[in-house]
Amino acid sequence: MTSTSQAPQSGAREAHPDHLGHVIFITAAAAMGGFLFGYDSSVINGATVAIQHRFDVDADTLGWIIATALLGCAVGAAVAGRIADRIGRIRCMQIAAVLFAASAVGSALPFAAWDLTMWRLIGGIGIGMASVIGPAYIAEVAPPAYRGRLAAFQQAAIVIGIAVSQLVNWGILNMADGDQRGKLMGLEAWQWMLGVMVVPALLYGLLSFIIPESPRFLVSAGRHDEAKKVLGEVEGHAIDLDARVAEIEHGLHREHKPSFKDLLGKAGFLPIVWIGIGLSVFQQLVGINVIFYYSNQLWQSIGKDPSSSFLYSFETSIVNIIGTVIAMIFVDRIGRKPLAIIGSTGMAAALFTMAWAFSYKTGSGAHVSLPNAQGLTAIIAANVFVLFFALSWGVVVWVLLGEIFPNRLRAAALGVAASAQWLANFAITKTFPSMSEWSLTGSYIIYGAFAALSIPFVMKFVKETKGKALEEMG
Repeated sequence: MTSTSQAPQSGAREAHPDHLGHVIFITAAAAMGGFLFGYDSSVINGATVAIQHRFDVDADTLGWIIATALLGCAVGAAVAGRIADRIGRIRCMQIAAVLFAASAVGSALPFAAWDLTMWRLIGGIGIGMASVIGPAYIAEVAPPAYRGRLAAFQQAAIVIGIAVSQLVNWGILNMADGDQRGKLMGLEAWQWMLGVMVVPALLYGLLSFIIPESPRFLVSAGRHDEAKKVLGEVEGHAIDLDARVAEIEHGLHREHKPSFKDLLGKAGFLPIVWIGIGLSVFQQLVGINVIFYYSNQLWQSIGKDPSSSFLYSFETSIVNIIGTVIAMIFVDRIGRKPLAIIGSTGMAAALFTMAWAFSYKTGSGAHVSLPNAQGLTAIIAANVFVLFFALSWGVVVWVLLGEIFPNRLRAAALGVAASAQWLANFAITKTFPSMSEWSLTGSYIIYGAFAALSIPFVMKFVKETKGKALEEMG
């Protein structure tokens, strides 16, 4: 698409920030929402068995308690874009922090299963909001030359949150003599596991008062002097700040505030929106969160005691971090598409290997066991799966969702894509307890099939965005 009106050329595409450390700090603070998501995703893993026993619920109800947070995430993701466009990205982060802090306290002190479910729903809304605002804000403040690596902070924060929660859970479990329901200062161990989440929630809220507002929001609100100050900090004072503001304003004048209606074409969503939804859904349908929500139960099912299963889960989270670092190194070097295709291939192979290993299981329910060779194979394959996910789809999807949409659609389209991601996450998380009782082999074959199907999807529909300025999208 060409335009008769050309924006001033500011030189932003080649610009390097004068204070890259400051940009990294801003990005890391915004990515704390990802840390909350990772922490919540994994911390519940340490409490599932205790929750099931405490409230005497079956596998289906347990699935609801764990997965309801993801319905809240879908709601939060759906409304975040509109809230951010009206009151700013920073205010949206602060609302998310308050919701998550309240959820942490409420989840630690439930009096019934429905009460715990409600608090997890509230926390999910906060996480969903943060999941949209984080990538959008980072994409808007990051210089183009660094944007892929900085956008990867979102996924890095998620995997660090997972690892930290595993360590905290392990520490609490040890203090409770290995019993998830052991008493510590009047509360059961699993209640402390959930309650400690208030600490990162408060930190996220405090950091949101330190970082600057998005320059694109400031320009849209007519606060040009503030926008120039932020642009100077993040893109460097070597660029023409007046021209850069005019560049952003030119883009804003060509468009109106994004709304749901803007995402619709003659036959439903616009193609680019469907691509965003496809990326989000495939990221979840490979079953990655099964590893993090239910890994303790998975390792216990192949003969590991509870303390050892926590250590295996922590080891998996370290693999996750290693994969994320690999992605951060290569996402701006070899591009988004090659990483996604490499990851899909590795994940499919690992998942089909896990399916083979679990075909040798004996017993059922809580008494599943595997022969030694197949048990070791299952653990190795699970870690290979996590590694390939982390070095590809874990990072690439968040980067692409911050980049692929035109400016006029970005906030609204990101909200829809993130909502689709949370709904897919809900579907996988909710169904896994029942699917595992049906057939672990069948479950991993299904996840592997989705990993394989993601390869032609990326090759045919996803365009490379490496090195492009946001104003060039669409």
